[in-house]
Amino acid sequence: MKKWTINSWKKFPVKHQPNYVDNKELELVLSKIQKYPPLVFAGESRSLKKALAQVVEGKGFLLQGGDCAESFAEFHPDNIKDTFKVILQMSLVLTASASVPVVKVGRIAGQFSKPRSAPTEKKDGKELPSYLGDNINGMDFNDKAREPDAKRLFRAYSQSASTLNLLRAFSQGGFADLRQVHLWNLGFIKDKTKGKYKEIEDKISDALSFMEACGINSDTNRRLRTVNFYTSHEALLLPFEEAMTRIDSTTGEYHDTSAHFVWIGDRTRQPNGAHVEFCRGIKNPLGLKCGPTLKPKELIELCRILNPENEPGRLTLISRFGADKVEKFLPDLIKAVKKEGLKVVWSCDPMHGNTIKAATGFKTRPFENVLKEVKSFFAVHQAEGSYAGGLHIEMTGQDVTECTGGTQKISEKDLSNRYRTHCDPRLNADQALELAFLISEEIKKNSKYSKKIIQAAS
Repeated sequence: MKKWTINSWKKFPVKHQPNYVDNKELELVLSKIQKYPPLVFAGESRSLKKALAQVVEGKGFLLQGGDCAESFAEFHPDNIKDTFKVILQMSLVLTASASVPVVKVGRIAGQFSKPRSAPTEKKDGKELPSYLGDNINGMDFNDKAREPDAKRLFRAYSQSASTLNLLRAFSQGGFADLRQVHLWNLGFIKDKTKGKYKEIEDKISDALSFMEACGINSDTNRRLRTVNFYTSHEALLLPFEEAMTRIDSTTGEYHDTSAHFVWIGDRTRQPNGAHVEFCRGIKNPLGLKCGPTLKPKELIELCRILNPENEPGRLTLISRFGADKVEKFLPDLIKAVKKEGLKVVWSCDPMHGNTIKAATGFKTRPFENVLKEVKSFFAVHQAEGSYAGGLHIEMTGQDVTECTGGTQKISEKDLSNRYRTHCDPRLNADQALELAFLISEEIKKNSKYSKKIIQAAS
């Protein structure tokens, strides 16, 4: 394999990149961004990699969630807070179910760009470039908005920096206090439903009461009022990712400082493609989306390219098939990875394979299909003797109506009420938390099964 350089990706075929009219302006913008401070630090990415290495061994669980695509219009501290809050709520439920720590990673502070199924779209007989994300062009259907504008990268960087600043304050300043998160969940149970949900919350209440009786609380133990929270996005817009890649002064390694964790999408995972070439050289934890067209042989090749030293925590495989396709495609991929002895995190994205168009014209995702894909993911891994180690969802802390179903019983007619996404439909706060409760049994079985695997291996 040829030597990697920070711009060697430019010698490879590249997909889903915008066509900027003024390349000189693009180069000027990128040269300025290269001199901006990093958004995250190499040491933080290494800490995340260590936490993910524990997930590989069945001693942790990865929860990754946030916007389909962040927008300039919805940028508000309350929206950031609400999404962070739901991820904390979900992680508490999953921790109580699996009895393992949950690694919390947001699709936030940089998740702007989106690959589209077609380079253009038509409306009323007019054809324009597709909307590619707020850091590239605008949603409004007119010539000016749809023309890629390099200066948008400045605003994307600024928004990401502000978001990270607030997230660090939330995660370390007491907002993440375990007792507070527990009270939020009690509110959900009181308002929505009881039954099994209450059983889990009673378990959490008993555990907190026991710790309090032993003198272990957030007043005496800082770990109970702070959390480690990491950021992630798809490494799609390669010129920007290159501009944010820096040499770590302590190790001499390259790190993409735009996020702690970046992933390669299902549409840009070609072994001889530019996105794979770029990502193989940076030392961040990486994700790889695995869709129905991915063959076992190609997956192994990609794993070898992206993680040649088979380092635990380096590579997360994110399956995204659709509720009815998991049992058809996932087993062969798991078998291939097991046969090669590859140390990866297996995570489930139950969103992208379950997108449909409602009769009302809105794109949506039925909650029942999302739940079905997650449950099938766990079942297949258990059948194959593998550890299901993660959940990757598009969600928001806002009370939107973008996905049908759930205890709110959102119908296709309800979608127009609060349909605010700039790209694909997201679970709202209640649906995301409900999903965590509903998969608690699978998480529990998964945790017990992983312990048997570890014991057998030792």
